[in-house]
Amino acid sequence: MQPSRIAELLKPFAQESLDHVQLVALATYLDLLMRWNQRINLTAIRSPEEVVMRHFGESIFAAEKLLPRDEEVEVSDVGSGAGFPGLPLKIARPKARVTLVEAHGKKATFLKEVARATKLNGIEVVARRAEDLDRQFDITTLRAVERFAEVLPIAARLVRTGGRIGLLIGSAQAEEAKSLLSNFHWSEPVPIPQSNSRVVLRGQKLG
Repeated sequence: MQPSRIAELLKPFAQESLDHVQLVALATYLDLLMRWNQRINLTAIRSPEEVVMRHFGESIFAAEKLLPRDEEVEVSDVGSGAGFPGLPLKIARPKARVTLVEAHGKKATFLKEVARATKLNGIEVVARRAEDLDRQFDITTLRAVERFAEVLPIAARLVRTGGRIGLLIGSAQAEEAKSLLSNFHWSEPVPIPQSNSRVVLRGQKLG
């Protein structure tokens, strides 16, 4: 897909326009995702345009809600899978240092290949379970994970005091998240464009 077409598809999601280098990185990522998806199940969505809107768009929308463009922070993306939202977030926010946490070996290999092919600096792929990490980050993101109630506290443990957690979830899960993590101060959920019920929910970890 041409970078210009990606830019057009992302307009509903991105208030800030991406430059040519960023759009080329997304095009490279999309091409790799489509090819690898024929061999391992990275996404159930088969249409490249739907991938751009559903996965890239949602991830970049979240990036804009979670951190300013020039903020130099450490971000972890728990259960990164095919790289959402961590990889598009990194492309949209080049100064962020992003750690993609993905225990599935083949998916971790795919993430490393995307990082190599897009020449992204300041990105690390950790092929381990999040509960085995002994590190903390300024921001932790979580999207579309199974066993949400089990994984959420694990992701929260990776957030340093004063740091943020960003959840890309169904609106019905927002109250559950707030009740599970009472030591976070929560902002109002922000509806994701072109979605019936998905939101970005941001919380700040209290001392």
